[in-house]
Amino acid sequence: MSLDQFKYIYFLGIGGIGMSALARWFRINGYEVAGYDRTPTALTNALEAEGMAIHFTEDTQQIPAEFLANPAQTLVVYTPAVPKTHAEYIYLTDHGFTLQKRSQVLGLLAGQMKTVGVAGTHGKTTTSSMVAHILRDAGVNCAAFLGGITNNYNTNFLLNEPADNLREVVCVVEADEFDRSFLTLYPQLAIVTSTDADHLDIYGAHDAVLESFGLFASQIAPDGVLFMKQGLTLANKTNATVKEYSLQNGDYCSQNLKIENAAFVFDLVYPNGVIPDIRLTVPGFHNVENAVAAGAVALELGVSAEAIRSALTTYRGVRRRFEYILKTDDVVLIDDYAHHPEEVRAFLSSVKALYPDRELTAVFQPHLFSRTRDFAEGFAESLSLADHVILLDIYPARELPIEGVTSDLIFRAVQSKTKRQSTKAELAGVVRDMKPSLLVTIGAGDIDQQLPVLKSVLIDQ
Repeated sequence: MSLDQFKYIYFLGIGGIGMSALARWFRINGYEVAGYDRTPTALTNALEAEGMAIHFTEDTQQIPAEFLANPAQTLVVYTPAVPKTHAEYIYLTDHGFTLQKRSQVLGLLAGQMKTVGVAGTHGKTTTSSMVAHILRDAGVNCAAFLGGITNNYNTNFLLNEPADNLREVVCVVEADEFDRSFLTLYPQLAIVTSTDADHLDIYGAHDAVLESFGLFASQIAPDGVLFMKQGLTLANKTNATVKEYSLQNGDYCSQNLKIENAAFVFDLVYPNGVIPDIRLTVPGFHNVENAVAAGAVALELGVSAEAIRSALTTYRGVRRRFEYILKTDDVVLIDDYAHHPEEVRAFLSSVKALYPDRELTAVFQPHLFSRTRDFAEGFAESLSLADHVILLDIYPARELPIEGVTSDLIFRAVQSKTKRQSTKAELAGVVRDMKPSLLVTIGAGDIDQQLPVLKSVLIDQ
């Protein structure tokens, strides 16, 4: 299939972070773009402002007439989150339209360029955005399709400059393992940050997750490079050159790591030298490790050590990834998207290292009934790093309730000094009563919608 045969691109689920990036690419490159999503968001508002027609009810009559009248020239891009019972999905399928998953279309786009695929059950959004920022800051012609809004560019999509040969353009892609989407990619360079058990509602067991990552590794170009976190078992799955990295060991690692004025300062050690005194203002031990991986890829692409150091120093992170919402001498509020026990552990460990003299209060919103069921013990263990825990109800996302699965599965095993359960409606009052000086909100659901009122409560206390 060639994208040249299409004039109109219709998105089912256009407001998703990955879908919106694709929508922008098509719009900028001269296609007519429209779409459906369930609810308006800041992202859909931005897309509408850019000239895309978007509606929010299942109604085929709201699909632009020229799209409906030209099935052969209309490509329908959909996200797996859209159910097969969706009225528009059924209509478009029954009337001869070409339907492709987001991942399939992304694979077509990326395949035209030199692709850097960043995969892993944790850290891929931050790491891919770091790679993209280093390349853009260093003047490398690149495009990027990211899973979060970068604070440096206020977008999840970077457009490359025009090029006579697209193979000279670097395309940075967040390679998502959900629904095995990353298996549409055939990168020249790849990073794999982690292969922990996750998305077991899709995979069923950890072995299936590992198998999928093995397949991804096998699709790296034979003359390419896999940058793999030390300890992963993927080296025998690929014909590409394998290089290892980690926080403290491997072909690429950090040394002389210290915390200065809430920044992580370190040297990046690589096979041919050292990049000294990198100052990462987006904190976290896990983010230092992500920066090591991003720096390794940039070095492979010919970016100078000094350009890498300069870019990492100006990297400002991704929204909802260790994002400071409020930071004063008296009170700190940080928000993070962590939704897996290992992510929660890494986040809380880093917060405690930054603020060793303050008691840490964590608000956690579990994401998915199945994930809560599968990892309740791990969540409880990670959350117990906090001094005080406030646990919200499960955010269901794409799932229906599972009998017997509630946030109480986690709550019972938490071993913090204090713990309590709360609804979102009660949360502001609970925080007001507790008067924390260091508060973090954690979760991949809609907990970020509570941030304005929580910030107000903390300012007023």
